[in-house]
Amino acid sequence: MEEKDIAPIEIDLGIARRGEIDESFLAMFGGALKYLMGSMFGGASVPVNVTGTKSEIGAFSKALSREKSYIKTAAKHGLNNPRTYKDKFKLRKAVDAFQRKTGLKWPFKG
Repeated sequence: MEEKDIAPIEIDLGIARRGEIDESFLAMFGGALKYLMGSMFGGASVPVNVTGTKSEIGAFSKALSREKSYIKTAAKHGLNNPRTYKDKFKLRKAVDAFQRKTGLKWPFKG
């Protein structure tokens, strides 16, 4: 199967703003982020379409990027390293901003 044959993952960050959030979206969102994180660390890549306001998309991108940085730093230096604490703090700030701007809960615990 070629990449063009794979249906893209659709993430609508404006769903909470419109009051349309439900359990099936939350399950899909958690699964989509888990899959995205896996692909960021060398797993299979799948096309992704993210919709929302510029602010929502920016917050999503930053939180995803900070999640990756934290995981890489923790794996390289351990959980008790000052670099890891610094990246964890940056991740928390990015997650807080994401949750504030989208009304969605970030599905990972840092």
